[in-house]
Amino acid sequence: METAIKINGLKKSYLDLQAVKGINLDVEKGEMFGLVGPDGAGKTTTIRMLCGLLEPDGGSAEIFGKDLIKNKKLIKKEIGYLSQRFSLYGDLTIDENIEFFADIHGVKDYRKRRDELLEFTRLTPFRSRLAERLSGGMKQKLALACTLIHKPRIIYLDEPTTGVDPVSRRDFWKILASLLKEEITIFMSTPYLDEAERCNRVALMNKGNIISFDTPQKIKASIGKDVIEIVCNPIKDAYKLIKTRRDFEVQMFGDRLHVVVDDCSKDCPELENLLKDNSISITDLRQVPPSLENVFIHLISSEQ
Repeated sequence: METAIKINGLKKSYLDLQAVKGINLDVEKGEMFGLVGPDGAGKTTTIRMLCGLLEPDGGSAEIFGKDLIKNKKLIKKEIGYLSQRFSLYGDLTIDENIEFFADIHGVKDYRKRRDELLEFTRLTPFRSRLAERLSGGMKQKLALACTLIHKPRIIYLDEPTTGVDPVSRRDFWKILASLLKEEITIFMSTPYLDEAERCNRVALMNKGNIISFDTPQKIKASIGKDVIEIVCNPIKDAYKLIKTRRDFEVQMFGDRLHVVVDDCSKDCPELENLLKDNSISITDLRQVPPSLENVFIHLISSEQ
């Protein structure tokens, strides 16, 4: 498999803040790669360096075997970038926005490609509508069409579904899945761990470091522990109670708790008795498969 992106010891600081601390990654051609982490983890800085928009302080990166710094102009023709604040022009129609970005990238015969992209993103019926009158989901689809107009081999998507409604978010993912059939490499950042489950491989990032890097399945298996899900009342009291136990790691998800334990068969009865002895009513208590979110929280907790 051809390597699309290779990163060695990439670093970037802003004054005293180390945003990216010497990370190492490789992304294969035609895969969907997810860079996952909270705000401030270093995701956007990493992507902006890979797009040639920020100069690294150290380390190196190669795009299809070409050094990123030495071949910046050549590489920019190979990539597309959809930033968190992609600049559409509200007073231009969908058609005119795509035409504008085609002109920026020097695509002269763009009309056939534009029609294909509008069909692909299901925007054809709205092509004469002004961008400022589009919904959040439609704006993201238009931004993606503008990103793809020059047929890049790699697209960088920086948190593309943040603030998008669930239906549009699902449609956007269907579009991304279709792009993989064209062997376009997708490098995306997201704060949503459920989205990361859809990626071929994932890097979990926190405070400028990569803390885990593998397929979602292997990352989930790497925790080496069992997860018990509990629905109970009062949930906050249960959380505080379990948190006092050093042998249990408790995580709160809305109306339920996830407790990370060494051995469910041994720890489940003990956990159940602990709650009942403290007058906490249990609605449901069962073992569930570890999620990426469980692993991420576990890894961060282990660092502290």
